[in-house]
Amino acid sequence: MSSPVDLSWDAEGDPKAPVLVLAHALGSDRSIWEHQVEALKASYRVVRVDLRGHGASPAPVGPYSIEDIAMDVLRVADVAGIRRFRYCGISLGGLAGLWLAVHHPDRIAALVAANTASKIGTAEGWQARAAAVAAQGLAPLADAIPARWVSPAFAAENPARLERLRRVFVSTDPRGYEASCHALGQADLTPMLASIRAPTLVVGGRLDLSTPVSDAESLHSRIEGSALVVLEGATHLSNLDQADRFTAAVAQFLARSRE
Repeated sequence: MSSPVDLSWDAEGDPKAPVLVLAHALGSDRSIWEHQVEALKASYRVVRVDLRGHGASPAPVGPYSIEDIAMDVLRVADVAGIRRFRYCGISLGGLAGLWLAVHHPDRIAALVAANTASKIGTAEGWQARAAAVAAQGLAPLADAIPARWVSPAFAAENPARLERLRRVFVSTDPRGYEASCHALGQADLTPMLASIRAPTLVVGGRLDLSTPVSDAESLHSRIEGSALVVLEGATHLSNLDQADRFTAAVAQFLARSRE
């Protein structure tokens, strides 16, 4: 494990309320959670982070591991004086949440693992992605990747928001992106999932090609007592694609699991 880095983060809501930490997907940043923050800040202190190599956070020399990424988030909690918190992560952020629930169960009061898996893709696929970014940067992927994050219907109805996703993607530090690909290629938490005891909600998107519904179903079957919600019409960033339904599912789950 490398040394934790000081992530860029923000917090909204009552400082005395239960804490909800939000962590984004590869190639995005904390701005993807705007809808959820507005809906949930009345009940929670909502903390959004930019993961290492993304947004306004540092991009230390890679490669990264999923442990590195998760421990950065835990450092934010430590700095903010937060002992125990609820966690909602999507894709890469969801995988980091699973790691925290396995290795630091005393810190995770409840977990939402959205559009993620215990092992995302293949090591060979991520190695190829990292090599392409190292050679050419993110620009050649700038149209294809964000377009996979949301449904054609969302893209047609929200062209400005799709363009914003594209801008965030191309502004991601290529070195951080490449190093994060290594983390995704190496991570496999499948043998550890049975140890998760935090109340867990697994969210999948019916149209998600990156982490298909079968991945969500696998997480659900391996995490004892977990709940599963599959959002029809949603692709990889289901918190954007089906924002109202995603937020309602998360809010209902968190309300049920409040200590």
